[in-house]
Amino acid sequence: MEINMNNIAKCVDILADLQADCMLLLDEANMHYLCGFSPSEGAVVVFSNGDAYHLVDSRYTQTAQAHSIDTGLEAFEIQGPIFDHVVDLVTEHSANTLAYEGDTILLSRYEHLQTVLEDICLVSLGNALMLCRNIKEPEEILYMKKANAIAEKAFLELLNHVKPGKTERELAAYFDYLMAQQGSEGISFDTILLTGANTSMPHGVPGDDVVRDGDFVLFDFGATYKGYHSDMTRTVAVGHATDEMKKMYNLVLDAQLAGIKALNAGVACADVYKAAYDVLDAENMAGYFRHGLGHGVGLEIHEGYNASPRSKDVYEVGNVTSVEPGIYIPNKFGIRIEDVCYLSPHGRENLSTITKQLIVL
Repeated sequence: MEINMNNIAKCVDILADLQADCMLLLDEANMHYLCGFSPSEGAVVVFSNGDAYHLVDSRYTQTAQAHSIDTGLEAFEIQGPIFDHVVDLVTEHSANTLAYEGDTILLSRYEHLQTVLEDICLVSLGNALMLCRNIKEPEEILYMKKANAIAEKAFLELLNHVKPGKTERELAAYFDYLMAQQGSEGISFDTILLTGANTSMPHGVPGDDVVRDGDFVLFDFGATYKGYHSDMTRTVAVGHATDEMKKMYNLVLDAQLAGIKALNAGVACADVYKAAYDVLDAENMAGYFRHGLGHGVGLEIHEGYNASPRSKDVYEVGNVTSVEPGIYIPNKFGIRIEDVCYLSPHGRENLSTITKQLIVL
């Protein structure tokens, strides 16, 4: 797994840009990017000369050592407060400047860091490491494709069980079980499975409402593989769909296809959002589109850039993003269709493969 060794090199480049001697990572996703798994606690320290350490307690020692062969990190089991060991490493390397995760560090930990490293200059990483994470390596795409394949296989099996009388909660629980059965390390996020009028809540929580004939059922779901997430939304009809339901579904699908078509390296995220928005606006339905068009996906389900009207981000080769327009009519129904797309060096690739034509169960 050379990917993690390459990531140490990326951190060294960031340190050179920041004119810093070392980098301290405490965020779980950032640590995973270097160490190859997700420890709930610990630290990764990278120095400008390429020396890199993974500090763990005894719960993670064996795992860290097993990964160190591929990652290039030196696994180091700590005894006592973790920051004491950070101080020791910084002192041993005669470091004068330390870069920390300004976007995610807890205030209490930052204040502690200031205290124990009172003679060290602290500088924020800003979004430098996230910009690296946004540009996926081929191996990361393979992990994301595997996560997506797991989720899709579970979804297709779940459709056999979506029938009138089933509750949102029981179907959502069974969905999570099916993804685990197919090999998911864990769900990407709390599964959204809504029926009837509840589908008008973009991030509603599955409850005791039952599926009824003529309902839309909305599924927003994802699996994880080697720490990487998938994300997909599909909306299906049960029993039958009215002409209005079909018309609105196809409108959302047209908006999604327009957004995907506009998605290319060098294009502003806000312009991709507008491509989908304009399709809905032409039918006076844009007022029911209540969220951004998409977000970066990877080691976190939402990471990096986003496609919204206020976004200043620009897509580039290596990005992986969701494309997910929707309309939500209160007390009636909602529809969302979501794929995850990869901007490869050879062009745009849709990682999602499940049909987007309206399924009527």
